[in-house]
Amino acid sequence: MSTALPDLPELFTDPHSAYARLREAGPVHRIIGPDGLPVWVVIRYADVRQLLADPRLSLDKTNRLAGHYGGFSLPAALDANLLNMDPPDHTRIRRLVAQAFTPGRVELMRPGIQLLADQMLDSVAERGHVDLVAEFAAPLPITVICDLLGVPHDSRRDFRAWTDALVAPDPGNPDGAKHAVAAMLAYFPQLISDKRRVPGNDLLSDLIDVHDGSDKLTEDELTSLAFLILWAGYENTVQLIGAAVLALLDHPAQLAQLRDNPAKIDDVVEEVARFDGPALLAIRRFPVEDVEIGGVTIPAGETVMLSLASANRDPARFPDPDHMDIDRGDGGHLALGHGIHYCLGASLARLETQIAVSTLVRRFPTLELAVPRDELRWRPSMRARGVIALPVRF
Repeated sequence: MSTALPDLPELFTDPHSAYARLREAGPVHRIIGPDGLPVWVVIRYADVRQLLADPRLSLDKTNRLAGHYGGFSLPAALDANLLNMDPPDHTRIRRLVAQAFTPGRVELMRPGIQLLADQMLDSVAERGHVDLVAEFAAPLPITVICDLLGVPHDSRRDFRAWTDALVAPDPGNPDGAKHAVAAMLAYFPQLISDKRRVPGNDLLSDLIDVHDGSDKLTEDELTSLAFLILWAGYENTVQLIGAAVLALLDHPAQLAQLRDNPAKIDDVVEEVARFDGPALLAIRRFPVEDVEIGGVTIPAGETVMLSLASANRDPARFPDPDHMDIDRGDGGHLALGHGIHYCLGASLARLETQIAVSTLVRRFPTLELAVPRDELRWRPSMRARGVIALPVRF
């Protein structure tokens, strides 16, 4: 049985209410998406957590039946990335790149990220107002990830436009996503070629030379990894920073608690990731055999989407789940995934968000929204949640 898709405006502005209704109605629903293609959406925490780590659900698009949603259609040079791979290829490539994102390596980036956050806030401090997305939440992670990859400064504005075109396509520019893919497909091979000629002290130069015995990354794997690190490493962090600031402004007692005890910033970031994380749905999956969920059989090859947003508000797992509580302390959210596809850059996303939010709260104690709450606009995306702009004054 197919379930009618909730109204798109509600999915953009209040997806948690829509998912709550679906969660009450059953553990899995066959949805007809905006593109007219069928998708199975899994709603409840226990099922989502199990299936995130279930090897019967493949990320490899070759396991998809014709006529079912398969996600972005990317050229081979961008498609050969970890989000489209199963073991053993996934295991091999993740092993080659994971050393760059260990918590210890990421912690070494703390002083530089802190300096960058302070410099960005210095530039707006006297003005007394700012759009936090445009002038802080977006430029901070794009600068960090471009520094990490070794991307020249004159290319960074293009990077943000490309990722925006893919994550939240502009209805008025139907070819925007296609042009963004073409631009990245032209850019990354040239950047890799430049790094081969003149290596730098950056991740992309390291990836060009990384070996595991005789194994190394192919050209397509290098290009698609650079694409994935840019896109995933930037976009989710932008939205997590914005979500954390908005959630604290919506909960002034918890904002005051953080001001009084800055060490609570770790708890703030974890609870915001659960309460209103940026990824509503995990990357699509395709069963390699029939899979039963809650008494419903999903046929092999059809498309399955796992709702991280719904799982993280499942009352069977989180008491009073629609209430943000930075003292919750029990962890277990799925905002960054679970299993072998757990977010490779989770440590970096956490660190950037912790620094961005704690620095903002410390430096601007009178921070408040500069527009009525109901005037905020949300990105038109069923997969990535975030405000388009976040005007504040201080």
